[in-house]
Amino acid sequence: MKLKIINGPNLNLLGNRETNIYGDISFENYLKQLQEKFKKAEIFYFQSNSEGEIITEIQDSEKDETNGIILNAAAYSHYSIAIRDAIKSISIPVVEVHISNIFSREKFRHKSVISAVCKGIISGFGLISYDLAIQSFIK
Repeated sequence: MKLKIINGPNLNLLGNRETNIYGDISFENYLKQLQEKFKKAEIFYFQSNSEGEIITEIQDSEKDETNGIILNAAAYSHYSIAIRDAIKSISIPVVEVHISNIFSREKFRHKSVISAVCKGIISGFGLISYDLAIQSFIK
């Protein structure tokens, strides 16, 4: 099982940015924990602040035989039709993940334009949201 975690803008600042919302651990350190915990899966990681790079990574996932994508498109979740179209154009299931509960935050965060083309959405469980997404792929 080959899984790819794709994180969007500002998630490179995890561990330092708004620790009251996002926690105090970097994603690179958390990724090591995930890889240790889920040995049945090869877990790859990609992060970009650029919408185009995220789209390319989603599209390239079929070429590198990825079985599932865990996507935290961050702010792009709320308005990127281009990322939505990239998800829709591939046959790989995508689980949308948010560290915070987007529905308890600012009103503009309550709508995700990518949710409808994803296998599911996990929101509000902190970094454990990624664990839950991985579990949805491992049988």
